[in-house]
Amino acid sequence: VEFATRAHKGQYRKGTKVPYILHPLGVAKILIDKNYAQPLVIAGVLHDTVEDTPVTLAGIQAEFGEQVARLVAGVTEPDKSHSWEYRKNHMITELETAPLEVLAVSCADKLDNLHSLSHDYDKHGEAIWQKFSRPRESQKWYHESVMRIFEKRLSDTPYAPLFNEAKQVAQHVFHFDLEQADKPE
Repeated sequence: VEFATRAHKGQYRKGTKVPYILHPLGVAKILIDKNYAQPLVIAGVLHDTVEDTPVTLAGIQAEFGEQVARLVAGVTEPDKSHSWEYRKNHMITELETAPLEVLAVSCADKLDNLHSLSHDYDKHGEAIWQKFSRPRESQKWYHESVMRIFEKRLSDTPYAPLFNEAKQVAQHVFHFDLEQADKPE
């Protein structure tokens, strides 16, 4: 927690005055509440350090070990010099074959983000999409794509309760139905 707090010092949640560290702590809390293993919790706290701070995977490995570094690497998007679309497509592709523990950390990350979106959506409605670099439909596409992967890969695992909660919140925010979308017209 101290390592991540130092790394994210001075960062805030998009469009808010909320210190960014509350998001990684929220991810860790979700993983703790579901009784998942300590390496997943540690990776939850550190999941954005490589992506959003000067911290490197080598630094994570030196401080927290190879297993945590692998989990963090699995949820780290490519360099932000790439387009949003490239980074999201890359993550979708990676999640299709990633170890289940990586999917669990990713799912907890999405769930914490979705809780924030749900709160903001209930408070501000469609105006929340203005703070993002991509419109609601792009955000919906990404979340629906990720939820499909989680559904396919996590439904019959110990991570199913995590996925089910994320799916419920995603459906509230984006108004999609994974079952309905799978049916031919």
